[in-house]
Amino acid sequence: MGTKHVHTMVIFGASGDLTSRKLIPALYRLHLRGRLPHSTRIVGVARSKFDDESWRKQLAESTARYVGDKFDNESWQQFAESIFYCPGDINSEQDFIALGQRLSELEGQQPSDRVYYVATMPQLYGEAAAQLGKAGLADESKGARRIVIEKPFGTDLKTAQTLNRAIGQVFRENQVYRIDHYLGKETVQNILVLRFGNSIFEPLWNRSFIDHVQITVAEEVVVGRRGDYYDRSGVLRDMFQNHLFQLMMVTAMEPPAQYDADSVRDEKVKVLRAIKPFSGSDFANCGVRGQYQGYLDEEGVAHDSQTETFAALKFHVDNWRWNGVPFYLRSGKGMSCRTTQIVIDFREPPHLLFGDGDAAPEANRLVIQIQPAEGIQLHFQSKVPDQEMAMRLSQLDFRFDNKGSMPDAYQRLLQDAMEGDASLFARSDEVELAWKIIDPIIAAWRSPAAPRMHAYPVAEWGPAACSKWMAQQGRAWFDVCPVLH
Repeated sequence: MGTKHVHTMVIFGASGDLTSRKLIPALYRLHLRGRLPHSTRIVGVARSKFDDESWRKQLAESTARYVGDKFDNESWQQFAESIFYCPGDINSEQDFIALGQRLSELEGQQPSDRVYYVATMPQLYGEAAAQLGKAGLADESKGARRIVIEKPFGTDLKTAQTLNRAIGQVFRENQVYRIDHYLGKETVQNILVLRFGNSIFEPLWNRSFIDHVQITVAEEVVVGRRGDYYDRSGVLRDMFQNHLFQLMMVTAMEPPAQYDADSVRDEKVKVLRAIKPFSGSDFANCGVRGQYQGYLDEEGVAHDSQTETFAALKFHVDNWRWNGVPFYLRSGKGMSCRTTQIVIDFREPPHLLFGDGDAAPEANRLVIQIQPAEGIQLHFQSKVPDQEMAMRLSQLDFRFDNKGSMPDAYQRLLQDAMEGDASLFARSDEVELAWKIIDPIIAAWRSPAAPRMHAYPVAEWGPAACSKWMAQQGRAWFDVCPVLH
């Protein structure tokens, strides 16, 4: 990338919550760390009637609130000089022409690399792309042009395909960055290093040594004011099709030939292609659905709603590495605590020399904690001191920096988008394959033959039936609130 290029990030939905809570604080932190590319300009676009100064003033207040003691007035003033505002409506062709003129003024005659970040309602993603195309703002004759869109990428396969086609009419696939903030977390990236940068883990990462894998995204909060949206979405659309599948792909993928966007994403897609689709009795037997008590009383929720706030599903990746190893995915609202973790449960030793023989000791376990604290914990058997050959489960902990200097996911992803690295962003085939897996499950769970909906109390680990379901398979959930703090 030429050093003389200027860099411009255009944020549509500039007056929205995502911009003030995540995007501007992340860009400001990148500025503090000297990570923003050369001559970066940030241009906000929304219908609100701001000018440059009034938008800067509002952002100063919100950024100070979200950044906390990292906020420094002098560095903010320096950063704010690169912030501009252009009023505009995504449905107005004229406003996009005006935006193009403003961008040309700000960039001068220099070549420019632009990122268009569409932080709006999902219904506007396709229209934003179309308007950029009509106004000639996707043309790459003067530099790279990229578009970033937030999840959800559609609400089912059909809408995802429609959205991909709409964006694809204007932007090539390598210009499209579908952002899933889970992939920006250090621990998710560290899974690749853990597996492919160490000779002690990768030889064990297969059916010969691993009994099963658990991936949990637990949310302590209930639906709250998002009842109307959530009741139309549910946990399968909200969490499984994107976050949980992303974590499963990174856990299960084969080593890429090299670390670049296409190679990494090719291997991730192969995981989805290898997932055995549900059929017949699988829809009832390979999962548990639940709804927290009190959900039907939430504002915006239908009084007879059959929307799941909890789901657990068992998937099989039918390939050489994972044959016979179940992947258990679960997520829910109103759970015992907030935690996201991947648990690799290893097989038990083939012959037990120690212990009293009544109960097998717990097998080795690798816990990869994505949030709230990020790190890794290895569980292994050790001898209890002064107890002959009695055994106990011990831990080795690795924590990422917990002093507050860890970059958040948006810092990494925004920097990658500006530098043209798509490794941590979802590709169109990935999105569509994920919907092909989830859509039939949603349809079955909305049908008259749907498996029973289990109620569960808030602040527990989902329905009791889910623990029984695991026990019937000779396994148990790792129901532990964050192992690292």
